[in-house]
Amino acid sequence: MNYLVTGGSGFIGSHLIEHLLKNGHSVINIDNFDDFYNYKIKISNTLESIGKTLEFSFHKKEMDIQKLIFETSSKNYQLYYQDIKDKEGLGKVFQKHKIDLIIHLAALAGVRPSIERPLEYEEVNIRGTMNLWELAKEFKIQKFIAASSSSVYGNNEKIPFAESDPVENPISPYAATKKCGEIMGHVYHHLYNIDMIHLRFFTVYGPRQRPDLAIHKFTKLIAENREIPFYGDGSTARDYTYIDDIIAGIQKSIIYLETHHKVYEIINLGESEVITLDEMVETVENELQKKSTKKNHPMQQGDVQKTNADISKAKSLIGYHPTTNFQNGIKRFVEWFLRKRS
Repeated sequence: MNYLVTGGSGFIGSHLIEHLLKNGHSVINIDNFDDFYNYKIKISNTLESIGKTLEFSFHKKEMDIQKLIFETSSKNYQLYYQDIKDKEGLGKVFQKHKIDLIIHLAALAGVRPSIERPLEYEEVNIRGTMNLWELAKEFKIQKFIAASSSSVYGNNEKIPFAESDPVENPISPYAATKKCGEIMGHVYHHLYNIDMIHLRFFTVYGPRQRPDLAIHKFTKLIAENREIPFYGDGSTARDYTYIDDIIAGIQKSIIYLETHHKVYEIINLGESEVITLDEMVETVENELQKKSTKKNHPMQQGDVQKTNADISKAKSLIGYHPTTNFQNGIKRFVEWFLRKRS
């Protein structure tokens, strides 16, 4: 099969591409190497995902990325330095390749930054996604998986969060763009028969996790004997989901789409295990064998108190069964982090 993956040089995308290539598929990776975090990290992700090692001087972003594209092109893998906001540029990629299924992971991420830059989030996460649907319609690509987010649930009072829960009250622009993506996706499914699954990811962590996310950020600061920013009283809680389980959920969603028709589904992908902020920090401390120094702050705008996935639909519909508990996941992440530092 020939898969197009947007955001394929990011955290989740690079793991997915690695999985697809190992299983004999062809992959087209579209990524704009956004400056949200250092593009060098995305180059490293890309190389890890395809099992290559290259030396970079890292003098100029555009030159480095062009070298990466040239050195990694193969029969089964193509990387495009392309922004999803640019429909004309995207169209040229679609013209060059026969695409069987789109897995759309690219987005402007982050709840807190979206409060400061809401118009940019609308432009990327809504308009950029619509560009992909328009091209899917034009090139008659009938299978589409999109990354949604547990943030759409906001401060949902019902625990655990189920796909049937009302989600009309987002508390950040990021969450609102993800909910809008689900709604607009249904329009394209209804009008143009695009089979579609939206996956609501619950706080994904593991090797290659973005450096701005709490587990990676706290691990780095604790390892360096620096203060960690500690928001709230430690009781906020997340349904942390290990990257291997997320990739398994995406793979099972691909299989479901390829074997079914007239599909429009929203599916939670979580671990169904809730960990408080206090517990998360303590687990990282134990793996590093170091104590943290906390700098206390009040809760931030847009942060939710708790996330907890009801994964019964994922289990029954696509056969999703997460296998990595939090302690083992943190152990694997810290081992990866320490290897990368050495």
